Amino acid sequence: MPVIFKTIGWEVEQLVAGVQQGSISLPDLQRPFVWPATKVRDLFDSMYRGYPVGTLMFWDVAEEDSSRAISGAAEIAAAHQIVDGQQRLTSLYAAMKGLAVQDDTYRPKSIKIAFHPFTERFEVATAATARSPEWIDDISEVFRSPYDAQDDFFDALQDAGRELTREQNRGMRDVFNKLRDLTKYKFEVVHIQKDVQKKLVADIFVRINSEGMNLKAYDYILTWLSVFWPEGRDRIEHFARASRMTPERASEIVGQRIDWTPKNPYLAVETGHVVRAVVALGQNRAKLIDAYANLQAKDRTTGQVDGDKQERELEKLRKALPIVTDRVNWTEFIRSIQTAGFRSHAGITSNMNLVASYVIFLLGRTRYSVELTRLRSLVARWFFMAQLTGRYTGSSESQIQKDLDMFAAIEVGDADGFANLVDTTLAVTVTNDFWEFNAPQSLVSSNYKLSPVYQCYLAALNYLDAGMFMLKMKVREWMDPALPAVKGLEGHHLFPRHYQESVLGITDAKRINQVANFAPTDWHTNLQISDRAPADYWPELVVERGGDATWMDKQRYWHALPENWHRLPYDEFLAQRRKLIAAVTREAFERLSQDGHVQPALPLDVPQEATTDEASLATLVGEGYLLPGDQLDPVDPEWVVDAVVTGDGTIQIEGIHEFDSLDDAARYLEVTNISGFEFWALEQDGGLAPLAEVMASGPRDR
Repeated sequence: MPVIFKTIGWEVEQLVAGVQQGSISLPDLQRPFVWPATKVRDLFDSMYRGYPVGTLMFWDVAEEDSSRAISGAAEIAAAHQIVDGQQRLTSLYAAMKGLAVQDDTYRPKSIKIAFHPFTERFEVATAATARSPEWIDDISEVFRSPYDAQDDFFDALQDAGRELTREQNRGMRDVFNKLRDLTKYKFEVVHIQKDVQKKLVADIFVRINSEGMNLKAYDYILTWLSVFWPEGRDRIEHFARASRMTPERASEIVGQRIDWTPKNPYLAVETGHVVRAVVALGQNRAKLIDAYANLQAKDRTTGQVDGDKQERELEKLRKALPIVTDRVNWTEFIRSIQTAGFRSHAGITSNMNLVASYVIFLLGRTRYSVELTRLRSLVARWFFMAQLTGRYTGSSESQIQKDLDMFAAIEVGDADGFANLVDTTLAVTVTNDFWEFNAPQSLVSSNYKLSPVYQCYLAALNYLDAGMFMLKMKVREWMDPALPAVKGLEGHHLFPRHYQESVLGITDAKRINQVANFAPTDWHTNLQISDRAPADYWPELVVERGGDATWMDKQRYWHALPENWHRLPYDEFLAQRRKLIAAVTREAFERLSQDGHVQPALPLDVPQEATTDEASLATLVGEGYLLPGDQLDPVDPEWVVDAVVTGDGTIQIEGIHEFDSLDDAARYLEVTNISGFEFWALEQDGGLAPLAEVMASGPRDR
């Protein structure tokens, strides 16, 4: 039996030099992601103490066309590709060289690790370590110029008035030598021999990572594409990366003019999204594990690979990918979402609704040849339905497969058959009973930003060209990310929080923050409302801003205000308003079916980041708004999550998963339609405090 691997010891300085020169490279079958900074800190701490930190695995082969240098500055052809240990080696390289690498959003990320020579302790660099003369704020300085870094440290201590004894001085120099000698730390590296077939290397990679459950289903497919169709893998990654860039930014990176990117107001595309669409369109499959099995084309009994079947399955993906990443297809699909009244990612409660609806769009456009204007209206209604009912929330793959099978029954080229099936599906899904009972009931929720029906209601207001609550401005001015942000425009309580607590005696945050208690208005109106009862402020608003009777009728209708709502008991107000919100949403949905109205187009490169004044996790912790040990919860009190702020300034979920940012922690919970700053709240004795309120209250005692 031929030898597959052998083990060789590598010193850290050899590894870092190999990465910088390009002889050690990142193969296409891995992603350029890095660890959280705290994990990098722990890596250096273990190395410093002489602990084992695991083995690396290289494949000894020189193939420039299948490699990407981690450093981005390869000097020689790659001789070793990393099969396992890429996170460790990438993070090691980044921290020791003080250079940026790409994170999981394809943005450059620098990892700064600080070191305290007196206690021989590593920490993630913060503003505090930068200010303190007792810390080396960035250990890369030691590895770049060890003696200069040492002299700078002693000079800073002297400038701060810190005098060291002779013994302390000698001890500090020993510590610096020990830190510098981390370059001599030896890793055990398993070398897969160069004559091993590439598909075997891919199989090894999948097995290694699947043991730790680090891979998702689409990773297996991306791995396989790296082996058999690397150009396709590159195209998928390029599309995902470009969705986060403007054409100008993309042009800067590639060094040539780029006229278009898939950047849009709704979705930062991930490779998994593209894979799912390609597999659905090409293989007519929704379950990615099944699609991967088809690509492997192994006989379940003999384990033999059917080469012909494998080639047929790959050919399906080769044909589907250009369709999925086509500029016209993607742009017109985004127009469909705009047609439905949605204006930004904040209104999208599930990314899967977008991905699945894109698949339906592509089927209509390519397989059934539906005329574009007609298709745009059909898909707008389909997406509205998916958002409204949570069609692809939960067992999304099963539902997508049902839809694929349903459409597969139509003959190719039958545009009318496609349209009729869409109409029929909408009719049996969004029934009269849904509007009368299900929609109002689903509004019994305490977070309007995460409520599918309420977000559809806001889209309906935009579609109906509604005005803001008691304002002479349009809802679209509040929702459109293409327009300059107007500070203070958001949802506000119609029955003010303090009024409920002090007068009505309601202290349960779930009741106070019911979505049916919110209306889109501005801070000026909210200040005028203040803590007063609706019976006090509503007549005053009517007199000051009421306008004519027609305008007031529209205000009452758009904002689902029951007759004499300001005099109703709170719970009765909520019950009646939920039904009226459902009625307004229903009108927009039905009008969308009738008139095919198209909303004004948005630029497709508007920012996806929040436009509110938000602080990062590092700022909140560094300035004392959040303290180690603080418990965080989603702003929706019905959602129970065990999250705590650690002493390292990270968020730890379920005692296992650690995140450096609020957004990353929210994304772990698959929350993508609002920012982490909006999603998380501080758990206090009086209930939950959104982070904006925490900041407004000022820093806390440490």
